[in-house]
Amino acid sequence: MDNITGANLGFEKEIFAAADKLRGNIDAAEYKNVVLGLIFLKYISDSFESKYKSLLEEGEEYAEDRDEYLAENIFFVPKEARWNFIASQSMTQEIGLLIDHAMIAIEEENPRLNGILPKNYARPELDKRKLGQVVDLFNNLKLKDHGSSKDILGRTYEYAIAQFASLEGRNAGEFYTPTSIVRTIVEILEPYQGRVYDPCCGAGGMFVQSAKFVQNHQGRANDLSIYGQESNANTWKLAQMNLAIHGLEGDLGEGAADTFFRDLHPNMRADFIIANPPFNLKDWGGDRLVEDKRWKYGLPPEGNANYAWMQHMIYHLSDVGKMGLVLANGSLSSSTGTEAQIRENIIKDDLVECIIAMPDRLFYSTGISVSLWIINKAKAQKNKTLFLDCRSLGHMVDRAHRDLAEVDIEKIATTYHKFTEGKDVEEAGFAHVAETSEIEANSFVLTPGRYVGLEEEDEDDEPFDEKMERLAGELKTLFEESNKLEKDIKTQLGELGYGI
Repeated sequence: MDNITGANLGFEKEIFAAADKLRGNIDAAEYKNVVLGLIFLKYISDSFESKYKSLLEEGEEYAEDRDEYLAENIFFVPKEARWNFIASQSMTQEIGLLIDHAMIAIEEENPRLNGILPKNYARPELDKRKLGQVVDLFNNLKLKDHGSSKDILGRTYEYAIAQFASLEGRNAGEFYTPTSIVRTIVEILEPYQGRVYDPCCGAGGMFVQSAKFVQNHQGRANDLSIYGQESNANTWKLAQMNLAIHGLEGDLGEGAADTFFRDLHPNMRADFIIANPPFNLKDWGGDRLVEDKRWKYGLPPEGNANYAWMQHMIYHLSDVGKMGLVLANGSLSSSTGTEAQIRENIIKDDLVECIIAMPDRLFYSTGISVSLWIINKAKAQKNKTLFLDCRSLGHMVDRAHRDLAEVDIEKIATTYHKFTEGKDVEEAGFAHVAETSEIEANSFVLTPGRYVGLEEEDEDDEPFDEKMERLAGELKTLFEESNKLEKDIKTQLGELGYGI
């Protein structure tokens, strides 16, 4: 499976490094739109050119027939927006203006992209010489040596989003969820077909990974019906571009909208919900939604939206729906306002199927630890909840960030699936299956560490006297080696005239 993370090396990194020449004095948030827009322009142009060449064999009138492209879900690219034309003008001072005009022309030909593409390449602060160099570099990279052009550019788009998350730090949470977290949820939920919903979809990574899961299991991505919503206008555009570059269609509404106050899919009931809502969101407007029908399990506190998000998603689940939700660890044990009561009511309704404590430092936007909630309206193991403590999994990719390896994701997902099949998954320090009565005895606190216990240590059956004699012998040998080294060093320093 593809695993595009900030740690990946390879061709994606080469393309991003080429685009990185543009950064200059532009802040990461603005620079992100510039680079992702170029990748998108190259992608749709390559897709168009591939179809164009095949149609050209039948005649030029076929090659310029817009309907021929739309029939195969390929965006029609007018002549002035095709990459070859853009590249031919890369060394002119008008290159920024040409790219802006190209974006406008593409939107006019493809209503789905209307108002989505960036059109800020002509602005003075963007170095036109560097912009032309990046266009040239994109043009000269031999994409086909590394796989299909479309596949490479799609992977590069994901890689670039991850890199921008690293550059933007705390602000990255608005648009990016680490791929390893998304893939863990997807491997657990197994969304083969049906309606997939994300009410705070960011750049659309949940949808892309869901589609990849289906494709990796010989299914068709079109068997998924994608529904989403995003409150940030720029991020909503990123999500639309991300879906398009991966050949996916989805209903994200006509624009950005606040999920709590303008639910764009009020009657939709999802088979799968995958979401990473903003952690501990304050001032979300709860005081104006006191009578909302979504609060089946209790009125969420005005100072924290965690349980508002959760109840919104439960409301949108079908009768057999499942969801994977990323929340800050505080939600597992909080008693602020009505949170404890809401959590108790959800547990008593037998919806919580699995709680997974994740390692820290997985996010670019925060160092806090998070947990995954797996909620299922049709649990196979009634009145039981699986607790997984995965805080020791993963590896550091740099001094600030951790990531999960393939083996880590497989371990988590396999344990979950064995549990749903009724198999024994007990493992001290890692996995425990708790009856609802046990959770009640723990005051409905869901922190996995309370349930999984301590990891079993290997038994030490060496007699104490023998162990001390062995350790003393080893220490004596070390002292002797140390003394010998000290003498050798003093001798060599003396020979150099620096006696001690």
